[in-house]
Amino acid sequence: MADVGKGVTAGKLAMNVQKRLTRAQEKVLQKLGKADETRDAAFEEMVSSFNKQMAEGTKLQKDLKAYLTAVKTMHDASRRLQDCLADMYEPDWFGKEEMDALAEDTDTLWLDYHQNITDKSLQTMDSYLAQFPDIKARIAKRERKMVDFDSARHHFASLQKGKKKDEAKIAKAEEELGRAQKIFEELNVELQDELPVLWDRRVGVYVNTFQSLAGQQEKFHKEMSKLSQNLNDIMTKLEEQRQLKKGGTAASKTGDGAKSEEANHSESAASAPKSSVTNGSDGELPPGFLYKVKAIHEYTATDGDELELQIGDVVLVLAFENPDEQDDGWLLGLKESHWLQKKDTSAKGVFPENFTQKV
Repeated sequence: MADVGKGVTAGKLAMNVQKRLTRAQEKVLQKLGKADETRDAAFEEMVSSFNKQMAEGTKLQKDLKAYLTAVKTMHDASRRLQDCLADMYEPDWFGKEEMDALAEDTDTLWLDYHQNITDKSLQTMDSYLAQFPDIKARIAKRERKMVDFDSARHHFASLQKGKKKDEAKIAKAEEELGRAQKIFEELNVELQDELPVLWDRRVGVYVNTFQSLAGQQEKFHKEMSKLSQNLNDIMTKLEEQRQLKKGGTAASKTGDGAKSEEANHSESAASAPKSSVTNGSDGELPPGFLYKVKAIHEYTATDGDELELQIGDVVLVLAFENPDEQDDGWLLGLKESHWLQKKDTSAKGVFPENFTQKV
């Protein structure tokens, strides 16, 4: 039994069933070629464009959501990595507070990036696609009303062609035809106005969506680059701190020994022949030799008196002729390969101590 409380009556239900039957009969007759069908090639082209537009927009919306999911995954991975570093970072290591602040800034940057894409790109697509279901429903309704119009038109024509004309039936059929035609044409005109406008809107929507996305990506990567540089600087300072702690005491003792050796060498040089000074103490090492180091970082010379280093280079550290000329953290040396080939000190130069380690 029909539920009257929901606005459905038995009479209305029967009418809807009759409409469906009439439409089904009309479609069968049209397919069999026994009844002509109202066709509008231009409108059909609009519907094809509408379906294409809806499919493309739905795919873009889906891919944007997948992109946001990937951003969230990367954010979670970044946070875990930062937490791992924070847990390992000891309080007395260089830049502990800066490292904590860096982790917080990185987390905030990821959150803002995700939220901005959601607000300015995804929501734009959501609003754009929200209008499609209503238009799709009205296109389907137009299709039904067109069948009703064709059916009424054929019914009216058959009554007019009948041998026994019933004027009352003809008048009623004409009235039904006029009503069906009005409903169909109203829907048809509305959709013919709206569909081309909607089709043209797609370009603007795509432009706004991707311009916003590109802007957010540029801003994010620019800020993330700064944070990455800060992290690199902290790590560099931490390595310097480690090298200083590791070689601080030994370097102090070696420096005192070097000065003493240089003083002794100077005294002996005053009375010894020049040949004994240039050949070194054992004839195999350059004058003023202190110890060997190996380059652990590349260093590009920026001045004429500097020594350029490649990772793995072995350097013979030499004593400064004038100890007052030595700057803190810098050594004077000569690449071992050059000494072995040339046996001269013409290629000696200064270099940063923390770019090397003792052999």
